Order: sequence, then C-alpha cells, then structure tokens
Amino acid sequence: MSKTNFEFLEALQLIARDKGISVDTLLDALANALVAAYKRLPDAAEEAVVTVDPDTGEIRVYGQELDEDGNVIREWDDTPDDFGRIAAQTAKQVILQRIREAERDLKYEEYAGREGDIVTGIIQQSDNRYTLLDLGKVEALLPQAEQVPYERYEHGARLKAYIVEVRKTSKGPQIVVSRTHPGLIKRLFEMEVPEIGGGIVEIRACAREPGHRTKIAVWSNDSNVDPVGACVGARGARVRMVTNELRGEKVDIVPFSEDPAQFVARALQPARVKEVRLDDETGTATVVVHDFQLSLAIGKEGQNARLAARLTGWRIDIKSETQLAEEEAAYANQEWAEGEWIENEAGEMVWQPAEGGEALSAEQWAVAGEAPDAAAVPAPPAAAAAGTTEAPAE
Repeated sequence: MSKTNFEFLEALQLIARDKGISVDTLLDALANALVAAYKRLPDAAEEAVVTVDPDTGEIRVYGQELDEDGNVIREWDDTPDDFGRIAAQTAKQVILQRIREAERDLKYEEYAGREGDIVTGIIQQSDNRYTLLDLGKVEALLPQAEQVPYERYEHGARLKAYIVEVRKTSKGPQIVVSRTHPGLIKRLFEMEVPEIGGGIVEIRACAREPGHRTKIAVWSNDSNVDPVGACVGARGARVRMVTNELRGEKVDIVPFSEDPAQFVARALQPARVKEVRLDDETGTATVVVHDFQLSLAIGKEGQNARLAARLTGWRIDIKSETQLAEEEAAYANQEWAEGEWIENEAGEMVWQPAEGGEALSAEQWAVAGEAPDAAAVPAPPAAAAAGTTEAPAE
C-alpha cells in the first residue's frame, strides 16, 4: 500500500467515525462517482466499473463489453495514467456530498415518527409569519397558526412545543411544531405526573382554548389512586408546572365518568349542577343549576359551557331553576286547539278543527291572530317556515 492510499483510507475512516457513516457507504459512493468521471474522458469505454480496494485503497477502472442481455462478455483494465488526480478531486466532492446527505438522513431519522412528542428549543427568530426554534442539530418551525394569541416569543428564551409534522426535504427535515395543540397539554402532564407515564392514570378527553383555559378529564385504572389528586400534586405543584409552561393558562381537571349525565355535570366544574337531562336524539344535555350558579356554569363569554361541550361531546343547554320553572309553567298552562293542518282541493293549507266546522285558511288564521281561538291554533307548516328567522351567529 502506498503512503497516499494509506492516508486516503485513514481519512475515510476518520470521516466515517466522526459523521456516523460507514466506510463501505463512502467507498460505494466514490466508486459510482468515479465511473461518471471516467466516462467523461476521451476514448472511455461505454460500460465500465470502478473498484476501490478497502484494504489498500487502490483504485482500478475496468472497461466492459456487454451482450444484448446485459451480461459481461469481456472485461479489461482501462485505468487512465492520471486517474489518481481525478480520483482525488472526485473523492473530495463525493465525500462532502455524502456527508451532507448522511447528516440530513440522520437528522430526519432522529425526528421521523416523533409526531406527538414534545421538544424544547431556543427561540431564534420571530416575525409575523413564523417563529424558529433551535433544537440543537435542527431548527423547528412554529407557524403563526400554531402560536397562542398574545404569547410573546422573546429571542433566546427556552420554549416547549408539540411536534405536529416532520417533513423530509432536500435541505433536511422540516419540523413543524405547535403551542396550541391539545396534545401539548397531554404531553406536559405526562412529563409531570408519573402515574400517567406508568399507565395508572389516563387523560380520556381534553378541550382547550389556547392561552385562556383548558379542561381535561382523567381516569384511574387503580381504585386506590385518585386521578385528579395525582394530576394536581401536593399543594398543586404538578398542575402549577404545567400552567407555568403554558404561561398562565388555566387548567381544570375533572374526573371522567362512563355515565354521560354525570360526566356533563363534572365537566361544568367549578359550577355545581343540580340535574342533567339527556336527549339522545338531538345529542343535547339540559343542565339545571341553582340560580346563583348560572353565571358560573356558563362562564365568561360562555367559555365554561363551551369547553364542557367539547370535552363531553354533548350540546349543553344550561338553565337556572327559575328559568326551568317558568318554562314548565308556561307549557302546562298553554291550551292548544284540537285539529290539524291539511291541504284542501285548491292546494292551500287549512286548519280543520277536530270537532268539525268550517276550515280556517292560513290567511284567515293570520287576520284573526288576536282572537283567543285563533291564537290557540299552531302555525301552519308553510307559514311557520316562511316566518322563521334565526339570530345571526355571534
């Protein structure tokens, strides 16, 4: 082995160890690149193969003649006299390229499949479109849509974020992270509550309005372990760590229940619920609370009720005791005329009293609307549909 070849192999081995690339990978890449370099030379064979001896570092070029099926029928040594100089230049380019590719692949493999994990980064750059987090070997992108409103991301500050996507690009992995995803809450509690990491306590549901408030429903697989107490921690230490990381976002922890009515009642905490009535057909839960609990149950701008609905999957209609009593009294005192709306021969909708008599057209019903008998007649389907309006969405 010549001194030059020895130094060449030694350099390859050092690079391979330093960059985590196998020597065989580098040698294969070099051989392929040398084939391309050889074919650019004048009088080069149409087909050729380059070998690099892993023990001596010797480089040889073999021209080949192939038959119609691609089989080698003749092979000869066609190594150019000055091929060592070409090989040295090519080796440098190939090694640098392979190092870049290998580093990109290693970075991607490190984060591929980690969607749903939490990473901690240092804020590097922030503008109206996105914020960049330095994770050490790579940078993560925190888009504006994944940022919490009113959160300030100061340069150099440490920040935890939730990985929502890892993309493979020609420049390396692109890691997209979020501060608004409900999964961030779950992962933060997993980090702070050993019982969750151990599978004893589970977070069954989570509803979040980023930057304001979050509700989580927890369940214990061990009757001796209180799931809420485990998440709160001694003197609130565990939940305080989570709220600090969320920069003051409030977190309500409620016990999960397989009973929908009980779950809805618990989800509306801190309000105390008197009764829950479920309508499976409409998916609505009518919740009755004491008068003085009504505003607490609804929450500021409806936030408590809104989060409880998301947490449980039920549409929640909250009524105070007084409201419910008034509605039930009004319904009980309401007298309806007996009869039905039918279509006459002319195709008009008319009210036919059950006891017989002259039918009342929709126009006649509208004109006589103030009469006691007419007022007791329900609106015809067509008239009701035409006169119905909905309040604009808030």
